[in-house]
Amino acid sequence: MGRKNTGGAEETGRMPLNAGDTGYGSVPGPGLTGSVGASESAPLLIPAEEPEPVRRWQPMSKEELEVAAGGPGWRRVRCYLVLLFWLAWVAMLATSIAIIVVSPRPVATQLKWWQKSVFYQIQPDLFTDKQSEKSEGIIALCEQIPYLKSLGIGALILEGLFDKGEPALNLTAAGGGVGTLPQIQHLVAESNKAGVKVVLDFCKVDLIGPQDEATNLSTTVRHGLRFWVQQGVAGFAICDTDAAYSEKTLLEWRGVLREFSSQEEERVIVVKQTKDTLPPLNNSTLVDVVVRSILPPSNQVLTAQEVADAIEKNLQTKEDIWPSWTIGGKVSPDLEKLLLVLMMTLPGSPAVQYDKDLDPRQNVSLKVSPPPGENNTPSDSHSDKEKKKKHLAVALFTSLSHSRAREEALLYGSFTFLPFNSSSNAVSSDFSSDSPPTPPLLAYLRSWGCVHFLIILNVGPESRVLDPAWDTKLPKAGVFVTSTGLDRLGTTALDSLELQPHEAIVIKLFEAGSYS
Repeated sequence: MGRKNTGGAEETGRMPLNAGDTGYGSVPGPGLTGSVGASESAPLLIPAEEPEPVRRWQPMSKEELEVAAGGPGWRRVRCYLVLLFWLAWVAMLATSIAIIVVSPRPVATQLKWWQKSVFYQIQPDLFTDKQSEKSEGIIALCEQIPYLKSLGIGALILEGLFDKGEPALNLTAAGGGVGTLPQIQHLVAESNKAGVKVVLDFCKVDLIGPQDEATNLSTTVRHGLRFWVQQGVAGFAICDTDAAYSEKTLLEWRGVLREFSSQEEERVIVVKQTKDTLPPLNNSTLVDVVVRSILPPSNQVLTAQEVADAIEKNLQTKEDIWPSWTIGGKVSPDLEKLLLVLMMTLPGSPAVQYDKDLDPRQNVSLKVSPPPGENNTPSDSHSDKEKKKKHLAVALFTSLSHSRAREEALLYGSFTFLPFNSSSNAVSSDFSSDSPPTPPLLAYLRSWGCVHFLIILNVGPESRVLDPAWDTKLPKAGVFVTSTGLDRLGTTALDSLELQPHEAIVIKLFEAGSYS
């Protein structure tokens, strides 16, 4: 048998494609080195790309920065802009300071003690029972000094210590059996210790007898004034109808008081005005306080219209001497609360008369409900109403006195009488046009700087609603401070405010008005 030629190359005389050594483009397969099938199916080798070199961060040079920022000229522009910003800021700050300095602002008034105090006119014998001796009234009043101080009372005007209409033979001895001299001295000492001033009332006491008409002030009266001032009395009160109300007499009184006065403990002369107008004095500085009645004297209860007319007259009257307001005439209990709000918020010092509702001996804790299984009797119901009435009277008085003590606007702020437009809303269905006209709403503004208090009085016997266009100069909202019913809290919109009959409210406005 002959040898088989597998490749057929020798017969044809051609060289195979994979002849020779393996070179570029051929990769020998395993076990098939130099075979044709393996060499033709192997892929071509492609050289790998070289990795890019890692570039490190380097800061820009000064020249590169200037090129990126636009050149040296842009740098100067930026410097000018920064300088302009700070100059504008300093100019605005200087302008703000100049506006604050130049603009008008309220200057705090240094008030005397009697200008900041609430006076309480009291007769010591009112603190005694019918079965007790009058001298016990001084003791009872002395025990109530801390309580009166807590109510906000700053000064007592003691009445009834001296016999009226009789010559003052001895001002160092009390008359009428009200109390002994040591008891009165103890009362004055305890009052001063509690921070409550004491003013002795000489109204309608004959301080100048016939024998003193030439000298105007007797040695006895002079000695009495000196004695009481040395005991700590803060001043004396007389009436405008007394013979002592004369320029010569008051000048001598002023000389006696000046000897014992200091800037902190200044002694005062109080005049109670009983006439429509106070008799004029050439030297008005001789009198420190004038007690004026809001209502005219009357033996019967005044009507709502008479009360409104009297209030409006006083609101539009300017006073030369520091006023002290008291009620004067007779009114219904509801109007008494309204007049208390008026006295506490008017310019001047309130001179509140004795009120049994403020007497702590009659103010006991409220009875909330009867014990289980027991029913309320008519007497118990009436007693509860009286206790609640007294409790509310104390709360209203305290609210007003404390608000007056801490608010500059109520102490020495400006006063602006406001004419109000209101719409009537009768509470009774049988109200007819034939009825007498309803008293208008009375209102005024107490202002200090940007703080404003609005006081609105509804003297009439029917509820009233403020007209939406009541006043365009004032804000439209505020917050309640107090009211006669002590039933108003929180904020309120003034353009829809409804006042109940005989109601007075005090509102602190949110924004400053434009009244001058």
